[in-house]
Amino acid sequence: MPTNTFPNETGTAAAGTWRLGDRTVHRMGFGSMRLTADPDPATAIRVLRRAVELGVDHIDTAAFYVSPGGTLGVGTGPARYATELIRAALAPYPAELVIATKVGFAAADGELSEANGPEQLRAQVDENLRRLGRDHLDLVNLRIVKRAGRDSVAESFGTLAELRAAGKIRQLGLSNVRVDHLDEAQRIAPVVCVQNSYSLDHNRTDDELVRVCGERGIAYVPFFSLAGSRRESGASHDHSDAVHAVARAHRATPQQVRLAWALHQGPHVLAIPGTGNVDHLAANVAAGAIRLTASELATLG
Repeated sequence: MPTNTFPNETGTAAAGTWRLGDRTVHRMGFGSMRLTADPDPATAIRVLRRAVELGVDHIDTAAFYVSPGGTLGVGTGPARYATELIRAALAPYPAELVIATKVGFAAADGELSEANGPEQLRAQVDENLRRLGRDHLDLVNLRIVKRAGRDSVAESFGTLAELRAAGKIRQLGLSNVRVDHLDEAQRIAPVVCVQNSYSLDHNRTDDELVRVCGERGIAYVPFFSLAGSRRESGASHDHSDAVHAVARAHRATPQQVRLAWALHQGPHVLAIPGTGNVDHLAANVAAGAIRLTASELATLG
């Protein structure tokens, strides 16, 4: 990997902070989906503990992040849940750590299915509490499937708002949504973040949603910033000439430039790159210290 020229400062601090409701977190976080791929839980535990050592104080997860099967569709052996790996690595949890989880899907026998009825959502919240070993969840994102004209979030988000009022959830967010979903949810309860698939070369129709979230003081948390259209398949290795040129200028990797670009889309944008590799983790965190110029951002598009 190239030697970086950006400041000798951990990327979590260099990237700055933002609010998640009543909590303030570093903008460089960590996504746990890929942790379940390795059949040896010691690998995931090592990565998680190193992430916290590097200053990561918000981790994204879901009870349906499980292998074999699950979102990654890989693996053999007994079921490995990201939430349980987080518990094994980090409990008792640091006071400053925010764990964000998602509901709206359920995993059974390694297979995913949409599950967003009131009883299903309550069961998923309880499952997250159990697997994480918590008496409340810091942040729950409602993950939906977009279907034009029949994808209202009102009932599902209302159920989560009731669980928030009951003390099981501190903060609420949305995932895989549009601006109209955000409007609908905000009429029911406060929304502290929106988590969508978004990257330099993928789902740029979300540019407007990024802007709206910034105007409303809502964190925008892109996933697949490294993978782009490859999604669950992993980090993209197909980079444009512009990405390579900017990477050379900063003596960084193209993957680091992709993360830096995401963070430069606004002070309210948080990054949650995921990996099961300690070296990749360090490189991802370091990307928070890259400073792109206006000219470089224009070149990247």
